[in-house]
Amino acid sequence: MDFLKNAWEWIVDGVSTTLLKADRWKWYVEGIEKTLLISLGAIALGCVIGIIVALIKYMAKKYGRGKAVARVCDVYLTVIRGTPVYLQMLIMSLIVLASANEELVGIITFGINSGAYVAEIIRAGLESVDDGQLEAGGSLGMGRFLVMKEIVLPQAVRRSLPPLCNEFIALIKETSIIGAIGVKDITKVADQIIARNAEPFFPYMVSAAIYLAMVIALTKLLRILERRMAKSDRN
Repeated sequence: MDFLKNAWEWIVDGVSTTLLKADRWKWYVEGIEKTLLISLGAIALGCVIGIIVALIKYMAKKYGRGKAVARVCDVYLTVIRGTPVYLQMLIMSLIVLASANEELVGIITFGINSGAYVAEIIRAGLESVDDGQLEAGGSLGMGRFLVMKEIVLPQAVRRSLPPLCNEFIALIKETSIIGAIGVKDITKVADQIIARNAEPFFPYMVSAAIYLAMVIALTKLLRILERRMAKSDRN
């Protein structure tokens, strides 16, 4: 019984010191806001970049148009996927965007990084669409742009949704390194509390629990979206 009592007192004291002392829970709220801001901004930017790059590569392969631009896209994919995102963030923060706001640096860095992976996911989705559907659209008098917009791209997005969900989840977790350039995100908050308490267990456990809750919530939202899209297809 003494062991359980001591363990309970240790937990209560640790949680109280981590969250309640000096209203440190507000630090975590601020950290959550920064993490969500950077993650959502990067996801939006990554989707835009990824779709554009995927379409360029797809059109170059299918129709032989824009091969020079497609080669530039290949270089982008090779460089971004072949270098660590942490190093990309430092280059952006200290060299390319040295005078920019740290949150903006995070959004641009993670957006560009995510765009390379989104591009490959969308490209695979585009190439999974049967060529007969393109020919059918052309036989109905639809131009290439309309065929892409109305036939190919919607199917590609639906087929790419599960791996895109995984990419978005990975992106949220990857933003945990943003504190290295001074952004007070969830992980940075834990580091600041540890610097005052010299006790890492509870600050890191609270941060881990927050990330886990965010990932679970995002996973459920994306599953709802998948079910609705599947229902729309059946209808």
